[in-house]
Amino acid sequence: MTEPESTPEPEGPSKEELRLAMKAFRKRLKLMQLDEESTLGHGPMSSGRKSSIAAIRPPDQFPKAVWQELARQGKIRHDGGGLYAITET
Repeated sequence: MTEPESTPEPEGPSKEELRLAMKAFRKRLKLMQLDEESTLGHGPMSSGRKSSIAAIRPPDQFPKAVWQELARQGKIRHDGGGLYAITET
């Protein structure tokens, strides 16, 4: 009789993949905030306004498991509807 072969437990995302995903997330969030702050309708002599963007859809080049792992680690939080936000540390 042969022993039932156990399938290895699928590994989670690597530390390098998590680091790159977090870097991409921060960059996308920053770009979206800058884009919103630079919209027309602000006077040239005004002091501007701060962006109200707090949560974004994460970059598509990383799988959903990466974002779930970052949320589990507490680096980002899931705000529902596919949106994530950086946690305040």
